[in-house]
Amino acid sequence: MEVVKDREKVVEIARALGFDLTGFAPVEPLERETQFLKEWLSRGYAGGMAYLEKNLEKRKDPRNILPSARSVISLGLNYWQPGGFTEGMGKVSRYAWGRDYHYILWEKLKVFEARLKMEFPGCESVSYVDTGPVMDKVWASKAGIGWIGKHSNVINRRIGSWFFIANIFTNLGFEYDEPITDHCGSCTACIDACPTDAIVKPYVVDGSRCISYLTIENKGEIPGEFAGNMDNWIFGCDICQDVCPWNNKFSTVTLEEGFLREDDPDALNREFELDYFEGIESGEFRKRFAESPILRSKLKGMRRNSEFVKRTGNGNGYKENIT
Repeated sequence: MEVVKDREKVVEIARALGFDLTGFAPVEPLERETQFLKEWLSRGYAGGMAYLEKNLEKRKDPRNILPSARSVISLGLNYWQPGGFTEGMGKVSRYAWGRDYHYILWEKLKVFEARLKMEFPGCESVSYVDTGPVMDKVWASKAGIGWIGKHSNVINRRIGSWFFIANIFTNLGFEYDEPITDHCGSCTACIDACPTDAIVKPYVVDGSRCISYLTIENKGEIPGEFAGNMDNWIFGCDICQDVCPWNNKFSTVTLEEGFLREDDPDALNREFELDYFEGIESGEFRKRFAESPILRSKLKGMRRNSEFVKRTGNGNGYKENIT
């Protein structure tokens, strides 16, 4: 008989490290989800993100990464903080206002896994924060920390969808959580609000049309068909989350100081003049955004995004100012 470990000890570790959500699920092949991914890719919804076509067997079954994997510990870290935008300014997605979440979560996971090994001798584990060949949101939903909403983000009934996901795959066995029932109901707020029609149908997002993709992952020019529909977003986009009733009702301010950046107000990257990135050099840019997700777009990308918004205007894009 397989030994089941004390999950409360794991939950205590998660709480001590500041995680808001913890769930457990058994590791099993993701047959249906892998088929969905293949169909999604075949429709061109990945745009230029060719890396999503790689390692499908690992995405299907984490045991192709960690052969001894029995369980996944899924974690959620709230990053929401209040604040609106000044009219005419270039807007940055909330997740990028502070320090890059990868650094914050990687640091926490390093400690987390070390404590697991101390608490449970013989523990083997591997962890990911959306940069590995695993289906992060699928495992989060299977572990019961939320359901995948119509905008494809994971929603939790207690804190909404403003949280980052981390997954630890381990050889330890636990009592498992049940997946949460979908609570989107008949709501189509996210679909109706998307100015580029990226949510082609409930639960299916055409990534190549998403403003987040267009301003970050996209390495070419922003197609002219999106002129006037960027809603002044120059890095990422929060529209589908801003209009979600679960977020409007249950969002709570993060306790993670790295997101708030109260120690350095100038580092809170909420919004920028549309000419801002024309006025700095590459070295200054790298220094200014050294620990910011904005570095991913590079100076060239931020100039492209700002210029496109400035040149094409806001047009018929989503205009509601969420605070």
